[in-house]
Amino acid sequence: MPLLKSHHETWLKISISTHPITYEALGAFLFDSGCTGIVTEDFQDHSLTAYMPLPDDLDKTRAGIEAHLKDLEAVFPEIKTAKLELSIVKDDGWNRNWRGFFSAESISSDLTIVPAWEPLPVEKKRTVIRIDPGPAFGTGQHPTTQMCLQMIEKLPKPEHWTMLDVGTGSGILSIYGSKLRAARILGVDTDPEAVRWAQRNIELNDLSGKIELSTRPLHQITAKFSLLAANLFYEEIASLFPLFPGLLNPGGWLILSGILQDQVEGIKELTDKYQFDEYELLCQEEWACLVSRKKP
Repeated sequence: MPLLKSHHETWLKISISTHPITYEALGAFLFDSGCTGIVTEDFQDHSLTAYMPLPDDLDKTRAGIEAHLKDLEAVFPEIKTAKLELSIVKDDGWNRNWRGFFSAESISSDLTIVPAWEPLPVEKKRTVIRIDPGPAFGTGQHPTTQMCLQMIEKLPKPEHWTMLDVGTGSGILSIYGSKLRAARILGVDTDPEAVRWAQRNIELNDLSGKIELSTRPLHQITAKFSLLAANLFYEEIASLFPLFPGLLNPGGWLILSGILQDQVEGIKELTDKYQFDEYELLCQEEWACLVSRKKP
């Protein structure tokens, strides 16, 4: 739900009913196509709404979106047929009120996520993370992010533990790792825009200099870590998985989410193949978070 950067009297409203697994890829395409705001009011209704200044050629815009949806169906066969609706709307102030969709969220007994524009809670005993999501994934409201945060908090860790955050997005997982006193944190993302927003959120939480960010490909990283978190789509996890054992210390933790419950067995096949012990499986709505441990 990023801030709209333009002011126009008339907008094209793009409504797409599709499987939530496509949201990140679809959102990136829509931003690249000229959309300046995306809202997912309710993840459970399997719909995504985007807005762009009214284009000159509606037919060309529709054709481009339909072609991309067909490409997504080839990558994600489980999504079946997406439903696309276009409508022309006047600016009634919604583009200034998008922040109403993102409010403070209690993630665990110790952690609260607060939007950057809201005051900090009075309660001093809880850990608070301030987030301005921008165009990056990770407000703390999506089930996959919540489950990752809960497991980062819960897992036993050595005294001087370290963390690798793969696909850092808004930086929220790295920020919580720093607040839990990780000795070193590296957040990587192939999207430079995500890295810029992650840096902004690091600064919002007064953690400048405590988290390293990089756009380096994962195969170029040679360090080993106590914990690796990857909140990515199934296909991305499967592609990167052969690199994970070499990035973890013996006995290191692997937190994987962004996967659907019916994709868990495929991930378990990978953990077995690469000598990981299963530790815990969390499920929320249709999503899952699998935690494994590298064998000593």
